[in-house]
Amino acid sequence: MSGKDLRYDAACIKVLEGVEAVRKRPGMYVGSTAERGLHQMVFEVVGRAVNAVLATGGGRVDVTLTPDGGVLVADDGPGVPFEGDADADGPGLEALLTGFPAGPGPAGRHVADVGYFHVGLMVANALSSRLTAEVRCEGVRRAQEYARGVALTPPVAVGSTTTTGTTIAFWPDTEIFETTRCSFAVLAERLRQVAFLSRGLEISLADRRPDGGARKVRFCFPDGVRDFVAALHAETGGAVAADVVAFEREDPRMAGAMEVALVWQGSGEDRVRGFANSRPTFEGGAHLDGFRDGLATAVTAYGRARGLLTAVAADVGADGIWDGVTAVVSVKLDHPEFLGATRTLLGGTEVRACVREAVRDHVGTWLDAHPEDAARIVDRINRSADRD
Repeated sequence: MSGKDLRYDAACIKVLEGVEAVRKRPGMYVGSTAERGLHQMVFEVVGRAVNAVLATGGGRVDVTLTPDGGVLVADDGPGVPFEGDADADGPGLEALLTGFPAGPGPAGRHVADVGYFHVGLMVANALSSRLTAEVRCEGVRRAQEYARGVALTPPVAVGSTTTTGTTIAFWPDTEIFETTRCSFAVLAERLRQVAFLSRGLEISLADRRPDGGARKVRFCFPDGVRDFVAALHAETGGAVAADVVAFEREDPRMAGAMEVALVWQGSGEDRVRGFANSRPTFEGGAHLDGFRDGLATAVTAYGRARGLLTAVAADVGADGIWDGVTAVVSVKLDHPEFLGATRTLLGGTEVRACVREAVRDHVGTWLDAHPEDAARIVDRINRSADRD
């Protein structure tokens, strides 16, 4: 082989952009071309709809698995104009469907991070054999159609309307995905989580596929994480928890807000769930560390002050406190600091300190106001320490 044949320079580099890049390496954008990646694509589209309605204080998002294998996501938000102003209300829908979102991640505490990759509508468009978008805004219905990320027509008026909102329907590409059949159970579980963490949101999932059994579920939880904890506790077979401890607090030191709920009932391993900007933090992190610190401090301080802790239990520390605890700790931050590529571990020393302080204060106040419940909790710790 000649030296000329071995030459490598800038001319040898092929830069893939936009739709071509996504379709060439889909796993980089949705995680895989199997069912997991398919669901992530759905979550990206749902995420835009959820944030559209939350921005107006609440509303409705309807997700439908259609008879022809598509997914339809409709919301009753203000409607995203196809043409937008990046310096005013943000990019229009056409820009969202054809370009990557600006910035490295979600824009602060008011954005629900429904999809785990934050790649936006463009990726769903590129990985769909067909996508249609309809916007209802200012009395006019306008629509546009795409095929594999490429616009087939400009946005056109298709009628009048008295409502507002956006509807996106897409058909995952069989040339890309190993399966284009979504799991109703997987989608329902994630949508349920998002509804628990987003008070004011109503979200539904309907299965209209021929073999889908005409299933439909609706999620709306006015009490947020309090309802979440009650539901988690019910999954253990226990009665609906009436004595859930719940609070929310905003703290400028961590540039965000927290919602915490917990209950002691039954026995066994603790069931503690953590979320950051509505994203599950499977590996834990600063918010859960702060929760555990604060809870241990509040309970042991209460027990010691009243002479309720046995000598053995007083030495156990936090370990004996978690027996039978069910809790949800949700933080919403302007600048979440995720550790690692998976973004399932939350960092931030201020987050830990703020959550610890809030849990210590609120749980301590609750224990003082509920002496009978507090005595049972301390007795639970004593019995757990004796077993050890």
